[in-house]
Parts: sequence; structure tokens; C-alpha cells
Amino acid sequence: MAKRKSAKPNPTEEVLKRARDEKVRFIRLWFTDLLGNLKSFTITVDELERALEEGMGFDGSSIHGFARIDESDMIAKPDPATFVILPWRPEEAPVARMFCDVLTPDGKPYVGCPRNALKRAVARAAAHGYTMNVGPEAEYFYFKSSDSTETLDSGGYFDLTPLDVASDLRSRTVEVLEAMGIGVEYSHHEVAPSQHEIDLRYADALTMADAMMTYRLVVKEVALQHGVYATFMPKPLFGQNGSGMHVHQSLFKGERNAFFDPKDEMYLSKVARGYVAGLIRHAREIVGVCAQWVNSYKRLVPGYEAPVYICWARRNRSTMIRVPMYKPGKEKATRIEFRAPDPACNPYLAFAVMLHAGLEGIEKGYELPDAVERDLYDMSEGERRDLGIASLPGSLNEAIEEMGKSDLVRKALGDHIFEKFIENKRIEWNEYRTQVHPYELKKFLDVL
Repeated sequence: MAKRKSAKPNPTEEVLKRARDEKVRFIRLWFTDLLGNLKSFTITVDELERALEEGMGFDGSSIHGFARIDESDMIAKPDPATFVILPWRPEEAPVARMFCDVLTPDGKPYVGCPRNALKRAVARAAAHGYTMNVGPEAEYFYFKSSDSTETLDSGGYFDLTPLDVASDLRSRTVEVLEAMGIGVEYSHHEVAPSQHEIDLRYADALTMADAMMTYRLVVKEVALQHGVYATFMPKPLFGQNGSGMHVHQSLFKGERNAFFDPKDEMYLSKVARGYVAGLIRHAREIVGVCAQWVNSYKRLVPGYEAPVYICWARRNRSTMIRVPMYKPGKEKATRIEFRAPDPACNPYLAFAVMLHAGLEGIEKGYELPDAVERDLYDMSEGERRDLGIASLPGSLNEAIEEMGKSDLVRKALGDHIFEKFIENKRIEWNEYRTQVHPYELKKFLDVL
């Protein structure tokens, strides 16, 4: 007698059961705006079944980069796979959260939703049989308040100091993340005073983008609970390293790493080399999405361990792309590290443009330039020019000008996000360049 196949669990029913079993009272529905700001509204558990089946309506005209006021009705459709209890809420009144896809009233994916943009990129990879795995290293600072940049410590890279308050904050943050199902590899003090890093265990791109949004909120939430302030601002301290988000990435086909070739000297497959070549060729176009703020380009300057020059290497940390060699020859550990992004970007859009650039290199057979294993900061401009090493844009304005000419970024984001994003960034640049900054007053007021 043939065995009856067990029915696949219904995700909606599973979520409803969990909500009942754990006595959840409220559910926060999360999504992001154009710039990666987390948005949320709350429903009661009585509305959960309807939300899962139909979605919940909201006014899209009030969300930055979404619809105009004459076409403002939007639907937030929660993803059952993202149902998680918020650990910092009281146990006697549990609150859950779910990430949402934003839809139009007729149920179609909304073109202005960043999560949907990443889904389109993931679908392009899936057409080749690939899954993008991502492992970000997102740095941040702790300050005594949001009103100043007074640090909590004067530690440096991997330092452990007596009565290290920040170490306890990191540990508590890791506990909260793990309670929410987000894997953590390790945490440590970074190079600058009061700068820290928590590295998330790699996951597929969509899961990781959701995790990054959660990570930023959890870091800030735990800090506030302990009377301090955490910021992902790329460059808050003059003369110190800024905060980057080095993005480790690879493509898998099923259980096999498509980036791995045991016969290659660097264990990199043709697929990996094409992917890296794509990131290199399109770096100037995509960096405006990966480093999206005026302040991002205060970090991307020579001398502070930030990647400025567009090239790749193995161990050389002065390059924009690095091939980590911690476990050479181990298939699952083979990956590339893109070092230009910072942690204040919109992760959905950043992962999307990285993936599109890499796939472009694979599909079109881009040739990978030679690796550069010399310290790029010690080279003269002429030496770099002779080697064909270009630089990333030096300002948000330059980055957006490059992005505005890019067919690849337009395809990755879609016309709506592409045009709204550029419009917003041009406004930001104009506001910045027309203001009089304290530096100018201090340097020029009493001498000019």
C-alpha cells in the first residue's frame, strides 16, 4: 500500500496557530520607504487572518517615494515567513512583527516597493538556477546621546577593556537577534572609539535584507534601553574610520557553491570571475545606491580603510572587492566581499543592484582584470592610472550623475524607484551644498 504524502503546512494557518498559542495581542506590519526607513503600523490579532489573506490598506501618498495623492491607496501584504515575536516587549502582552510586500489595490506588486525590487533581482538569478547568499558586516557607533558624539570608550580593533559597557550592549543585542531567529557569527569592537560590529550569518538575499532592517532597529532599541544612542551614520567622527557594511556574497545552485572551482588557484569559478567583473565595471553606477547619503562620501576617502579604488584582490584590504582566504579550498566558504556599501543604505535596493551587476558580468562574459595585491594608497595617481584603476565617485552628486546614466540601475530598480531616488538625492545634495557649515565659519569668518 502506497504511503500517503503528507500535506504541506499552510503558512497562513501556521502563523494563526502561533499567534493563538503564544497569546499575541498585536502585530506590527513592517515595510520600508524608498530610502530604507522602516515604516510600521499595528493591527490586532483579530485582524491577522484578513491581513494574511487580503492585506491591509494604507495611504501611500504619505510614504516617501511611494504614490502620488491621486493614486495613494496601497496594500501591505504580510509575509508569513517573517512572523516573529519582539523579544523586548513584555511577556504578558506579546507583540509580533511581519515584513510586508506593498501591492496595488488590484493585488499586483507595487513598482515603488524596495522589497519587490529585490524580489525581481532574485527572480533574474533564479532564471539561471542561482540563489544569492549574503553575509553583511555592518558597523555602527555608540554615543552617550543623540545630541552629541561623546563616545563610550576609547578602544580600538578587537580591544577588550575592563568594565566594557559596550561589550554588554553587543551581547544583549546578539541575544535579541538570535531570539528573533537571526543568526550571528560574532561581534567585536571596531577600529574607531566607540565603534562596533555584529556580523550576521549568511542567508539568502531577501531574508538578509529583512534581517538587516531588523538588525538596525534592534541595535538602536537595546542601546536606548541602556540609556545610550546607536547610529549607523557612515562618518560621524572627524579623523576616525567611518562605518562600512562589507557585503560577503556568493551564488549557489542548490547545495553547490557556483563561485567555487577546486582547480583554480584562487578557487574561483568562471561564474565568480564574471560576477566580480560585473561589480567592477558597474561600480561607479551602483555606488549611489550602496552609499546613498551626502555623509557616505566622507567615509569613502583614502586613508581610513574605506575602499576608494575600483579593483580586486585576495588579502589586500585597500581594494574595493576582496576574496576572503580564511578557509581556502572550502566550497561553502568561497565568496567575494564588496566593501563599498555602508550600513545606512536601503539593503533591498543595495542587494538588488549588486546582484544585477554581478549577473550582467556573468551573462555577458565580462573579462576580469588582474588582481592588485599592492597597497593602493601608497601608489601615485600615475601608477594607478597606468594599471587602469579608476576611483569611486567622490561625492553624492558625482555618484548620482553616474547612476542617472545607468541602464543597469534603471533596470534593477525599475523606472519609478530609479527616478524618485535620483530626484530625492539631488534635493539632498542641493540642500547640503547651499548651507554654510561650521567648518567654513571657523576657517574663514574672521579672515575674509
